Amino acid sequence: MAKDVKHVGKMTNTGDKVAVVFRTIPGESNQALVLPTATLPDIYHDSLMKLIETDQAQEAFELGEFMFRNSFPDGRPMLQAMQADDRLVKVDTSNVTMTPSSVSTIPLSELNSLIAEQRGVPVDELHKFVSGAPEAATNPEAEAPAQPATAAPEVPQAPDNGVLSDEDLAKSYRSQADRLSKEAAQLRRQAEELVPTKKKSKAKVSESA
Repeated sequence: MAKDVKHVGKMTNTGDKVAVVFRTIPGESNQALVLPTATLPDIYHDSLMKLIETDQAQEAFELGEFMFRNSFPDGRPMLQAMQADDRLVKVDTSNVTMTPSSVSTIPLSELNSLIAEQRGVPVDELHKFVSGAPEAATNPEAEAPAQPATAAPEVPQAPDNGVLSDEDLAKSYRSQADRLSKEAAQLRRQAEELVPTKKKSKAKVSESA
């Protein structure tokens, strides 16, 4: 690779190459969610690596955010497909060595500590840095925006064996649906406060009937 590339690494104990999908897991900042790449079908491996090397993916704080918004050539959403295929694995951040280039390596646990220090937050709060949120999160005195920021998908909590089950995924999706429903209701209330919805007159209703 001619330039440093984020989101790629290898397992320190085995040397297996991995894509780091989420650098930390909410409530478990010493754990990461990774995707072993050597066993991926060629169509998935090649597509994922091309995605990782794009400017957009390199600018994303978490690879999982960008995978959530992109699909494989067969049409399957990347993040959801890897979850459904039980390919995402929960591992210790100390057991992941990031390899942004052939001559540069750093343990993920150390990298997370450096990023947290730069952003002025504990490592436990790194999972809060999603698209559109970093600047607000680094300034605790800043007034909270009236409209909630668009967040990355909630990371499902993987069980001790590191494999996400259908039950885990279903629980995560229901949680996300509930959260989005509450945000939508809040936005509607704010919209009504700004400009109340105008009711159609009887004449207009009859014309449109």
